[in-house]
Amino acid sequence: MNSKIDLDVREHRAFAEGMAFDASGPYERLTGRATFRVDPEAEAQGAVTDITLAPRDADGLVRFAADFCILKPVDLSRGNGRVFFDYGNRGNKRALQYFNDAVGSNDPIAPEHAGNGFLMRRGYSIVWLGWQGDLYPGDGRMLLDAPIATKYGRTITGLTRSEFIAVEPGTTVFPLSSLVSTRSYPAASLDTTKARLTRRRYAHSEREAIPSDAWSFARLERGGGVDNQGMETAVVASDCHVHLPAGFAPGWIYEIVYEAKDPRVLGLGHVGVRDFVSFLKYGRETASGHPNPLREGDAGIEHAYAWGRSQTGRCIRDFLDYGFNADAESRRVFDGVMPHVSGAGKMWMNHRFANLVLLPGQEHENHFTPADRFPFSYAMSTDRFTGRTDGILKRPETDPKVIHTDTACEYWHRRASLVHTDTDGNDLDQPDNVRVYLWASSQHVSSPQVPAPARGIAQTYFNVVSTSMFFRANLDRLDAWVSRGEAPPPSRIPRRADGTLATFEEWREDFPAIPGVALPRGPSRLERLDFGPDFERGLISHEPPEIVAGEDYPVQIPAVDEDGNEIGGLRAPMVEAPLGTYTGWSLRRRDFGHGAMVGITGSYIPFPDTEDERAQTGDPRPSVLSRYGTPDAYQAAIRQAAEGLVADGLMLEEDVERCVAAAADWGRPRHDVRL
Repeated sequence: MNSKIDLDVREHRAFAEGMAFDASGPYERLTGRATFRVDPEAEAQGAVTDITLAPRDADGLVRFAADFCILKPVDLSRGNGRVFFDYGNRGNKRALQYFNDAVGSNDPIAPEHAGNGFLMRRGYSIVWLGWQGDLYPGDGRMLLDAPIATKYGRTITGLTRSEFIAVEPGTTVFPLSSLVSTRSYPAASLDTTKARLTRRRYAHSEREAIPSDAWSFARLERGGGVDNQGMETAVVASDCHVHLPAGFAPGWIYEIVYEAKDPRVLGLGHVGVRDFVSFLKYGRETASGHPNPLREGDAGIEHAYAWGRSQTGRCIRDFLDYGFNADAESRRVFDGVMPHVSGAGKMWMNHRFANLVLLPGQEHENHFTPADRFPFSYAMSTDRFTGRTDGILKRPETDPKVIHTDTACEYWHRRASLVHTDTDGNDLDQPDNVRVYLWASSQHVSSPQVPAPARGIAQTYFNVVSTSMFFRANLDRLDAWVSRGEAPPPSRIPRRADGTLATFEEWREDFPAIPGVALPRGPSRLERLDFGPDFERGLISHEPPEIVAGEDYPVQIPAVDEDGNEIGGLRAPMVEAPLGTYTGWSLRRRDFGHGAMVGITGSYIPFPDTEDERAQTGDPRPSVLSRYGTPDAYQAAIRQAAEGLVADGLMLEEDVERCVAAAADWGRPRHDVRL
């Protein structure tokens, strides 16, 4: 046997105070730890970088453990026999927030965490597992304890790189990982002459070296003094922090390249997900005899689905690309997957000294990362630069059905056009088991609950388009596809063939000249990067990577209508009946990286309220009142758009009234359009 699993259920509680969810009845929550033991020499985990260098137990197996959480019907026979696996973005539970419009929580137990009850009313067993092996405890995050690789018992060192961008003045310390939630790789030496700290204005600006005596590997500690001297500050040497006494200038990109030590075998996160879900789907008892918590008599799991957004959408694509959807016995793990807002990326995960928590290559933040690499598409294609032919789906026996969804932001920030084009920029037909949908003119993060438009460090309001209704419809469509062979509606994506997928130059010609609104320089480029000769084996030796001379990969964006809203994709009711221009980009304010795009955000640029305002400002877009006249007419337009989506099988009937209710009083508070 090349893998074993055991479960320790540490807590068993009623969910939502015993509330019954239609035919599914009440739910309960199980939490605990899963322990995994895998054969490092077995082919099933052979793709995991450094697994043969991980510590082994007395049986020669590699051991690791992870947190798990399960919400399940108390009576499994009343459930639908399906696992809904939420990958958990950066260790955080997200599914109830986005599918149930619930209050977000890493401790879902109260009635408000059930939201509208959608997943429970459908009868799903909702499952989480810690898969990210570089997180610290805190805020209820799901953790995986990944082992540290050594070479014959000796410490492994290697080059690594991190970026820091301060968002407020006075910041003088960063963890080397860049985020306090994430473990840093310790510096092998505290001698700053053996490392390089630089800063630059924009991603492609020339790097300015910061003298080695102007910074240190250190952190700050504060505490109460004695003799009424107030608070004291100490500078403490630290192999996991960088201290710049002069402060990190907000908006500037700081980059450190240093020799790190103690790499974690982070690729085991894929193995943990594979073995945990496979056990819930196929297993009866663990290695030590504990029963499968999702099997009672004849009631068990028929199908397993996975959903991930952003980081975890990329993780799903990485999981499939490496072949982990086949378990250790070559059985299919997930029958269907729903990667959301991943763009064309995968994970920087199965590499030595990888940092899983970093945002992947955007125009300004972490631009030069290995997250976006060929193959970009589920379909087989040939990379015109290397001649290599590949696709994410290449194992028909175990490949799942895929519903891939992106917003406008992924086309601007995350190179999403490459999901459905070849490396020449031409339309690329997807396999029969794939659907791709652009959620036109919407934003990467679309919270179901928006108190009012906000700007943050951007020049414009952030995009406020609501899209949670699409999650629910897509899951129903995926289940019908897997269970009954009922195919979802065809993909809705911008295409070169019909002019709805545009180059930046074409887009700029069509976007309206809105007074006072600056435009981006273009979508985030995708250069060809050289990380060293052993990159395909999970080893990086060039930091920062070398840019290969010549053309970039072609990144294209959705074409727009006369209002600046996108065409060629799936338009939410708020986009079909707009109160403004909703984009996939927003630009940084002067004091935070002037003019560069704010990563994974879009804009809401309100229409003029009246024709008088339009004439005064010179806005080319018709006013709100000229379009709708009254709040009731606006609600009627939202209803018509929603009912059209229902008729097309892209939205559920139950969400029509939710959309109409949210449109009351000119869409307040989400829009806060004041007439």
